[in-house]
Amino acid sequence: MTLRSPLGRAIGAGSAKEGVHHWWTQRLSAVALVFLSIWFVVSLLSLPAHDYPTVSAWMRQGWTAVLLIVFVLTAAWHSQLGVRVVVEDYVHDSGMKFLSLALVTFFHVAVAVAGVFAILKVALGGAV
Repeated sequence: MTLRSPLGRAIGAGSAKEGVHHWWTQRLSAVALVFLSIWFVVSLLSLPAHDYPTVSAWMRQGWTAVLLIVFVLTAAWHSQLGVRVVVEDYVHDSGMKFLSLALVTFFHVAVAVAGVFAILKVALGGAV
C-alpha cells in the first residue's frame, strides 16, 4: 500500500509514445480519403450510365482499379484505427479488450481482402 496519489504515481512515468503516431496516421488517412472520395464520386457521376457493363468497363481501365484498391484499403485502415480507439477507451477489462481488438482487426482485414478481391474480379473480367 502506498500513500502516493494517482497523480504522484503518474508523474515521471513518461508517455507511452504511441498516441502521436496513431493521431497522425488517422489524420493522414482521413486526408487521403477526402481526395479518394472526391475522385470516386466525380468518376461515378461522369459515367454515361450506372449499369453493370458501364461500371465494369470503367473499373477495367488501368488506374481506376488501382485507385479503387487504394480507396478500399485506406478506408478499412482508417476505420480500424477509429474503432480501435473506441475499444481502447471504453473497454476496461483486459481480456475483453484483447478479444475486441483482435476481432476488430480480423474484421477489418476480412473487409479489405473482400473489397480488393471484388475489385480485381471485376477489373480482370472474372478471371480471379
